[in-house]
Amino acid sequence: MSGWLSPDTINTITRYLDLAGVFTCGLLGGVVARAEGLDLFGYLVVGTISGLGGGIIRDTLLQHGTPVALTDAAYLPTAFAGALIAFLIKFSEEQWDRLFTPLDAAVISFWAVVGAQKTLAAGLGWLPALLLGTITAVGGSAVRDLLRGRVPAVLGGNALYATVAVAVAGVFVLCSYLEAPTVGIVAGILLGFVLRTIAHRRGWRLPEGLPLEPSTALRGVRARTRRGSRGEREP
Repeated sequence: MSGWLSPDTINTITRYLDLAGVFTCGLLGGVVARAEGLDLFGYLVVGTISGLGGGIIRDTLLQHGTPVALTDAAYLPTAFAGALIAFLIKFSEEQWDRLFTPLDAAVISFWAVVGAQKTLAAGLGWLPALLLGTITAVGGSAVRDLLRGRVPAVLGGNALYATVAVAVAGVFVLCSYLEAPTVGIVAGILLGFVLRTIAHRRGWRLPEGLPLEPSTALRGVRARTRRGSRGEREP
């Protein structure tokens, strides 16, 4: 990939974007740990899973060696630092409401760019780049939700979470094919930040599926149950 910056410089920029996402999502995971009433170890575990989960899934799927989170000495301490800040500093609910959306938008944007860039650098095409950009952005939070015994928020009921990641990754991929990855980084991050913020404020969501219609047999059981509760005889 060429453009305003050399490939080595692009790699350096995406590394720092990756670490910024790790720190921020470590902080978000720490706040989740506080809401769950966990101890210090719980903060570190939830913060680390939040900060490193998506990148580890991405690197494992790329199969280009050991995940960078385990080979780069900066990753684990960065995730720990985010979780420890959440442990040591008290956030009021009002402060957290103000901080959540911009931090969340930044994480999605940074990681979608990083995932797409690493995929293209590994020699894969545009569709895997979109997929792994999205997985990088949402994977950590999904694993965190599963750890808490919840359906991952990325699967529905949120304000355009994975959709934003797809859009950001798409912008970067398009600009990379046009030999302007630097523009892709800047434009993708700006798009993700703006789109996620507006979606959160206006409550934009993807349409939900149709409700499940009960089968004839199930309707019959319900009808007999209702008649039994009223003391009616079966016909």
